Amino acid sequence: MVKNSKIQIEESSGTVIVGAGAAGLFAALTLAKAGRKVTVLSEAELNGICASCWAQGGIAAAVAKEDSAAAHTRDTLKAGAGTSDKNVTTALTRDAPAYIKLLESYGVDFKHDPATGEFALNHEACHSRRRVLRAKAGDGFGKELMRALTTAAAKEKNIRFVAFQSAVALVREYTQTHGALSGILAYDSKTEDLSLFPAAAVILATGGIGALYSHTTNPNFATGRGIAMAARAGAVLADMEFVQFHPTALALGRDPAPLATEALRGEGALLITEDGKRFMPDQHPMAELAPRDIVSRAVFAELSRGQRVFLDCRNINTQEFPALRDACMTAGLDPQHVPVPVHPAAHYHMGGIASDANGRSSLSGLWVCGEVASTGLHGANRLASNSLMEAVVMGGRAAADIHQFLEKMPETKMLRVPDYCREIAKKYVPLNDRDLVVTRARTELREVMTRLVGVARHESGLKQAIDIFRKLETVAALADAALVARLVATAALQRRESRGGHFRLDYPGDSAVWKHRSYITLKEADLPLAESAEVKEKVYA
Repeated sequence: MVKNSKIQIEESSGTVIVGAGAAGLFAALTLAKAGRKVTVLSEAELNGICASCWAQGGIAAAVAKEDSAAAHTRDTLKAGAGTSDKNVTTALTRDAPAYIKLLESYGVDFKHDPATGEFALNHEACHSRRRVLRAKAGDGFGKELMRALTTAAAKEKNIRFVAFQSAVALVREYTQTHGALSGILAYDSKTEDLSLFPAAAVILATGGIGALYSHTTNPNFATGRGIAMAARAGAVLADMEFVQFHPTALALGRDPAPLATEALRGEGALLITEDGKRFMPDQHPMAELAPRDIVSRAVFAELSRGQRVFLDCRNINTQEFPALRDACMTAGLDPQHVPVPVHPAAHYHMGGIASDANGRSSLSGLWVCGEVASTGLHGANRLASNSLMEAVVMGGRAAADIHQFLEKMPETKMLRVPDYCREIAKKYVPLNDRDLVVTRARTELREVMTRLVGVARHESGLKQAIDIFRKLETVAALADAALVARLVATAALQRRESRGGHFRLDYPGDSAVWKHRSYITLKEADLPLAESAEVKEKVYA
């Protein structure tokens, strides 16, 4: 339990943004430059750890003369395996080059070709041409992006940063599921106090769910808290079953696993077994540059047969990839001279809180951007380096939409704390790594997700996982994580086919019946499995 369940009402601002990664900061900068006051809540200090900081490869945009937004759209739709939203995809790929210019204006140091002065572009899986912009510093693009955005945001007087805040619940006017959205309830991990941050508009930019898995490339706080909050408030969720497993996480015994970026294979690195044989040419015409879901399943299949899998980088200049070299050299491996062991790891969630092309969710007053959102851009499988593109573009689009929204909205002034918030406060238990019961339960959750809701799934395993997650929801500190795990497993159980990042051993082929997005609410997921209606295509508005 929290030390003090009394709730303090903070100063009101037009917009509260939860999350200080690329999506949250870009939204904050866009609103601030439009003259809007913004409060940004972050679990760490500004420029602290976030998933955006960990992104290696780069950001995709059709900036080359021989490229086009139409080609970027085609590649994105092809990778998405038939369930991408074409209108959203067209809008975001069209806007992406303009956002690259904005990022340059914020100080992002992109790598340029010294001979031409043009952007240096990498080729990554499923892109029909070189399209991925990188940082001058090498394979740490996320770190460079965050350096520039945090520096720019720190200079803005209209942005108020409040660190060490863990969002607990979305606050609605009457009950947790009824009434206008009016702010965020948050827990201060330093003071152990609870505060209510009133706002007319809320943006959730809380990241993904990778840390629900025991094999992941995500930071340990990526447990889907934003999804849990939105689900409890009644929001519609989309495509929850689609989890992307990166095929080349370094198998060095670290948690999270260091990532061997897609760009390595784009430059010529090969996947081989212990005896030095390649296996990807037999799996797909694009071999190592096949869609991530196909490469991940191929690696998983080799591992399941008892083979070890390695990424052979000996034919490329690994000096261009300092993050890879640092991780390998720390483990006593020189990737320039020896192949390095890899395995699939949970990397990105295509699902999340359903939103339109402007970041609007099904709840009035709630916008979402970044990995917590499911816009339909990625479909069943994300195209390499489209994640940071989506984070930045959607952060900007959501902010622009909120700017217009606030023109018609009176300022939110919270005079009293709703009674149900006090009940939430009394029950709230922050995650404590020193609590052995919680630690064991968290380990169980992650192992079950990897084993039963991972690269390969089956009806019996998914049902078993759902039962386990229901029990783990009774562990207060894990309630949100276990809820999100259950939502993923439920959506995976209901989609009776294989498509993109969702592979069913009992339904190994795709089906025209399921060639659409899926939508679900917590109310629907709470139905007994025998009574639960299948997730069907719905028109999201």
